[in-house]
Amino acid sequence: MMDETDFWEIVDAAREGAEGDPVVTADLIVERLSDLDPESVTDFARHFEARFNRAYRWDLWGAAWVILDGASDDCFENFRCWLIAQGRHVFEGALHDPDTLAELLPQDFDPEQDGEAEEVGYAAYDAYERLTGVELPELGFEEPPEEPEGSPVDFEDSGVLATAYPRLWARFRA
Repeated sequence: MMDETDFWEIVDAAREGAEGDPVVTADLIVERLSDLDPESVTDFARHFEARFNRAYRWDLWGAAWVILDGASDDCFENFRCWLIAQGRHVFEGALHDPDTLAELLPQDFDPEQDGEAEEVGYAAYDAYERLTGVELPELGFEEPPEEPEGSPVDFEDSGVLATAYPRLWARFRA
């Protein structure tokens, strides 16, 4: 049985080994999970999905919008995968206060290259299929809500974004 600490240790080791490259991070997660049993891979997938769903919030989408200079639905999904791939400290910090990403993101963060990690979202599925030859079974989560949690943010209003995310705005838009 994989617990939350085990989950974050795998994510952290992969991120560090990949030196921040999301494709390599995903590959390293797949490699590590492929050394485990299918039940542990399923547990990892559940931990990932739980965090992915926790991050489905308007305030985080607004932060992604500021950081990436726009974020479509798909882009926000990939951003949430990327956010998880940054590890527990960054992920929990962003959930506590999305504007702290201004300090939590590395200084060499490049909005053109970073902020999306779609492949990380598929790592457990790839590892499970590698181990078993079949697709990962349903994880048992309810369908996500139609709308993110919290109050919608007007992404088109620069003043609203600058007020809601002053540190992110100063770092990425000023």
